[in-house]
Amino acid sequence: MTILVTGATGRVGRHVVSELVARGAAVRVLTRDPAKATFPQEVEVAQGDLLDVTALRQAMQGVSTLFLLNAVTGDEFSQALITLNLAKEAGIERLVYLSVLNADHFANVPHFAVKSGAERMIAASGFGATILRPSYFIDNDLMIRDVILDHGVYPMPIGAKGVAMVDARDIAELAAIELIRRHDAPARLASETINVVGPDALTGADVAALWSERLRRTIHYGGDDPAPFEQALGTFMPVWMAYEMRLMAERYVSDGMLPEPGDVERLTTRLGRPLHSYRDFVAANAARA
Repeated sequence: MTILVTGATGRVGRHVVSELVARGAAVRVLTRDPAKATFPQEVEVAQGDLLDVTALRQAMQGVSTLFLLNAVTGDEFSQALITLNLAKEAGIERLVYLSVLNADHFANVPHFAVKSGAERMIAASGFGATILRPSYFIDNDLMIRDVILDHGVYPMPIGAKGVAMVDARDIAELAAIELIRRHDAPARLASETINVVGPDALTGADVAALWSERLRRTIHYGGDDPAPFEQALGTFMPVWMAYEMRLMAERYVSDGMLPEPGDVERLTTRLGRPLHSYRDFVAANAARA
């Protein structure tokens, strides 16, 4: 039987595919444009998206286990619920769902509330599921690397409470481990929720200090005011999405995004190695490409 991966061309999804292939799994991916997608030769490619019911039904044929990742879009909730309903229709009972840390607490942030709703449907529908709840992606900061290098400012308003940023590769490897564990189990396993965090809880000032140390010049933290952040995002993404990112940043500032006791130890045990750190990210990205 096959593992179906959605969101397979994104920052997490592409690593999930690679990890599954490396472990010898039979993998099928769903993508809008197969011509633009580069996957290992052994990966089966199905064309479609999460609102294309006909394509989803076809893609789910012969599938035992699903990795559900749907991006932040205006219709994200519809995508999630349609996909989950079709999975049930297809007899798929094993699932790994990419949610978000604090999904049930940051209720005013649309894509957090959406993922909390999808989690509730998963629980109510009888799936044997692993819910992965990652923190802020370290990889998000690739978008602002030039601002850091050119202007000497770390502009993300993440506040002073602390954010346990996580590397996409750690999320993906854990997802692949869970997909194979569920796929290979002789019977459906009980559901589980896993917080996926990085090894360090960093403040805005902490992150600026790491860049300063590596670059050997002062990098300033841009501060906690989310208004400039929203304005900057609005120049290259839809205004509604920029506002949603502002709401998320406000919760970083007011609440932080912190692991629970034991989260880091549990993750390192499951992965069998240390977690990637933000310091590693700075070392890899402090020089221009």
